[in-house]
Amino acid sequence: MEYRHKSSPSPGKFKVVASARNVMLTLFWDSERIFHVEFLKERNNVNSERYISTLRKLSVRLKRERPTKHAILHHDNARPHTSRRTREVLHKMNFVVLPHPPCNPDLAQSDFYHFPKLKEHLRGNHYKSDEDVEAPVRHWFRQKCVDFFTDGMRQLVRRWQLCVDRDEDYVET
Repeated sequence: MEYRHKSSPSPGKFKVVASARNVMLTLFWDSERIFHVEFLKERNNVNSERYISTLRKLSVRLKRERPTKHAILHHDNARPHTSRRTREVLHKMNFVVLPHPPCNPDLAQSDFYHFPKLKEHLRGNHYKSDEDVEAPVRHWFRQKCVDFFTDGMRQLVRRWQLCVDRDEDYVET
């Protein structure tokens, strides 16, 4: 209920429009290309079952595109990545999982390399919905050449080496 003076104009009405906010993106890549991109729809959470479903999709694609190579997976220590069920599935899929220090975004390559560059590319664009963001994101990754991914891998190795050299879990660069 609204209280106003009789002579006051009636309040304007506004229209609620769906808009893109933060879109969660799951990304799997190697030193040459992106293997799997998955967007999390609003109000969905990444839990173990969802992550396992994503890993299964990734596994199918890897078997199709790299049948003779084994997969090395580097992910952070989020609960869905480290649950017993996820670890069992990763073992059955023969993924080699690299250890990741707790709470260290400096060693999560997508966080320090891919996502900042993607955000810079998208800066200034306005999207009406989360779905409208997906096509430009996919296009941006598709147009990246091998050097982009190779450079990202080199930066990851350099950051790992800094952690080893400094005997630290956390490195700001």
